[in-house]
Amino acid sequence: MTQQKTRALFRPYRLGELTLGNRVVMAPLTRSRAGEGFAPTPLMAKYYAQRASAGLIIAEASQISQQGQGYQDTPGIYNSRQVAGWRQVTDAVHRRGGHIFLQLWHVGRVSHRQLQPEGGQPVAPSAIPAEALTFVDGEFVAASEPRALAREEIGGIVDDYRQATARALEAGFDGVEIHAANGYLIDQFLRDGSNRRDDRYGGSIDNRCRFLQEVVAAAIAEAGAGRVGVRLSPVSPANGVSDSDNQSLFEQVYDRLEALAPVYLHVIEGATMSSRDYDPAFDFNALRRRFSGTYIANNGYNLELALQLTGQDPKALVAFGRPFIANPDLVARLQQAAPLQRLDKRTLYGGGAAGYTDYPLLSDPA
Repeated sequence: MTQQKTRALFRPYRLGELTLGNRVVMAPLTRSRAGEGFAPTPLMAKYYAQRASAGLIIAEASQISQQGQGYQDTPGIYNSRQVAGWRQVTDAVHRRGGHIFLQLWHVGRVSHRQLQPEGGQPVAPSAIPAEALTFVDGEFVAASEPRALAREEIGGIVDDYRQATARALEAGFDGVEIHAANGYLIDQFLRDGSNRRDDRYGGSIDNRCRFLQEVVAAAIAEAGAGRVGVRLSPVSPANGVSDSDNQSLFEQVYDRLEALAPVYLHVIEGATMSSRDYDPAFDFNALRRRFSGTYIANNGYNLELALQLTGQDPKALVAFGRPFIANPDLVARLQQAAPLQRLDKRTLYGGGAAGYTDYPLLSDPA
């Protein structure tokens, strides 16, 4: 492979109307540091600005409504105060020359009554409890038992995604990512292990794809296809989801998304935050050929794998998650093949600057 191809990871890339400085993506990372009213804070603006050398930042998952929240102190994007908070973040990133999308989130059944409006039950496609933990009062606890969404409620949630898209653009984001992965609401609709509905949103694969299709179409209608991406996790068992035929399901998912033409698909290869070989029989390459747009690969990528993929696939980017927590200058470290710092797991969720904005840079004095 030529030197030019092996260094493609660090070359500019055209994504919709944006020209990214490189093909390194900062994956969305829940840190549970939102302020009063679940609004982003100046500390969050500093955190993201420190990481603006990424070609693209995908900001942490943000609930589209109070009902969509599943963890303590995660930010929202459903009112003016949250929009103003996020504007601080996007302005800070743009001043550093970066680009930033916001990940739009509804957790569905992966929530707790304490986080829900008036202490109600979390919602889901079907009243099947999640094998999952939520983060409440500083500790992880079992998710509350959900109730099945009524048919007439689903359109309102689709509109929540549309309104969240509009608010994200108002807040200065360059685009949005629809979170359809990791066992949250959209993923729950896709899988036959969590979706036992007998209406137009359940049963056949065609019906189970409908909610995803409607959400993505609504976001694209608001922002344009060049500003909307989608995140998927085809084989991940995260938060207790499962399906009897993942390959057939995601072939249809990809075909639906190919028709809608979002600007990228962001795909977790293997089990979320775990083995890339979780389901070795699953053919990710066959799926890749079904989508003609940009592909953001995620899960367990190191420098060697990232260079290899971007050298072979001219429309591939590579997302790094936890390495960006402890290495705000991750792009420079990858370029120089410099050692990566290890994150402090004690400060992952909640807290202040410690373990958040205090990791040193390569350029800092020794």
